[in-house]
Amino acid sequence: MRNRTRRSKAIATGLAAALGMGVLAGCSNGTGPGTPDKRITVWSQENLTPRVAATEKIIDRFEKETGIKVDLVGVDEGQMPQLIMSAAAAGKLPDVIGAVPMGQTWQMYGNGLLNTDIPKAIVDELGRDTFNANALGLTADGGTQLAVPSDSWLQLLVYRKDLLQQAGLKTPDTYDALLTAAKALDTKGRDGISAATDPSDVFTQQSFENIALANDCQLADDNGGVKLDSPQCATAFEAYDTLARDHGAPGTQTVDSTRATYFAGKSSMIIWSSFLLDELAGLRKDALPSCAECKDDPAFLAGNSGIVTALKGPDGAKPAQFGEVTSWVTTKTAETDASRKFIEYMMGAGYEDWFGMAPEGKIPVRNGTAEQPDRYLDAWRHSEMGVDTLRPMNEVFSDQLLDQLADGVSNMQRWGITQGEGTLVGAMNGELPVPKAIGAMTSGQTSPEEAAREANEEVAALQKSLQ
Repeated sequence: MRNRTRRSKAIATGLAAALGMGVLAGCSNGTGPGTPDKRITVWSQENLTPRVAATEKIIDRFEKETGIKVDLVGVDEGQMPQLIMSAAAAGKLPDVIGAVPMGQTWQMYGNGLLNTDIPKAIVDELGRDTFNANALGLTADGGTQLAVPSDSWLQLLVYRKDLLQQAGLKTPDTYDALLTAAKALDTKGRDGISAATDPSDVFTQQSFENIALANDCQLADDNGGVKLDSPQCATAFEAYDTLARDHGAPGTQTVDSTRATYFAGKSSMIIWSSFLLDELAGLRKDALPSCAECKDDPAFLAGNSGIVTALKGPDGAKPAQFGEVTSWVTTKTAETDASRKFIEYMMGAGYEDWFGMAPEGKIPVRNGTAEQPDRYLDAWRHSEMGVDTLRPMNEVFSDQLLDQLADGVSNMQRWGITQGEGTLVGAMNGELPVPKAIGAMTSGQTSPEEAAREANEEVAALQKSLQ
């Protein structure tokens, strides 16, 4: 039984405080399904205030229609691994967790914390054919469905198409074209590219992994052996070093500084997630484009930026795309019937409002229903994006770009997931061996070859510690 009031808007930002306040109330102190009481605790990593409010509106409708009570708790993604393990040790797991990235899903699965029967039942009930096949595969261990995939964001290469056209350059969708463009557009007053180098942020790994996958640089082989020192990875490290150190801004580049540089018109390209798109269009006052042309036309950058989703390196057999699938998971103590009904609602009647809270970064991976196969993708295209100003996505960006985003989910790859190393991927997000190697390399402390070797050694040691 939970000791919460009807609804919690609290954000679990500190373990001791959260446990002390009873925020992490679970449904059972045992190891099996919780006793049915038509009340569930749901953690959500969509913990920004506007998104919590949007989620609560969906939950209000769900409660009225089903009579099931939901205690909603916003949880910070960075603290999630610590919180879930401590809640498990205390016998206070939530029933359902939303917006869970793949690494965390696999970590919980590896630690025996998930109920995988419920996701399978939900996917089967909703119809496997209504989901993106790649999203289902990335959230499954063979025939075991670990989670119900909900939505996705993609890592993008955004470039100034006006500057490329003026210079007579090709679309930077290959290593050769990208490196050529970065060099040619690295001029006085403007860097060739903005790419993350912060050793303390997983965003740096995400940016590098996007480049690495394009050259078939894999974290591990099919036998689980770490392969970050492979020839393909050596080429990827060298390319990233050339981009970030030779043609990027000096000093450590962060998630915020890379965006600020591109928005100020001080760089010609940027590696960033699709969450950039509403800001690029001038729809958020706290992250407005500040280029000289943007003063008269806040949408200048949106109109003069091109986007590459899938990139191809010299050793890559085909273009590859990095991205993230976030999912609904159920814990081993979840109240089965109520949890199932809740997730089915969030993937059905409440789905358009769920991905509609930030459609640029919540691309639906359930395309539609059996009766309306493209229902949700069509609704997503018309979803309003922005914070301070709202505009339908298909009024801001072209159908071609939206097609690229939707298709990107099918092209998405991830290190280690299909090789059965999902638990290692989750652990890497905490230890950050690759961002540390990237930071040392791009600051001139190590060579690309040394960075690849050091990353490989650190990841192999981390893998061994998990065994």
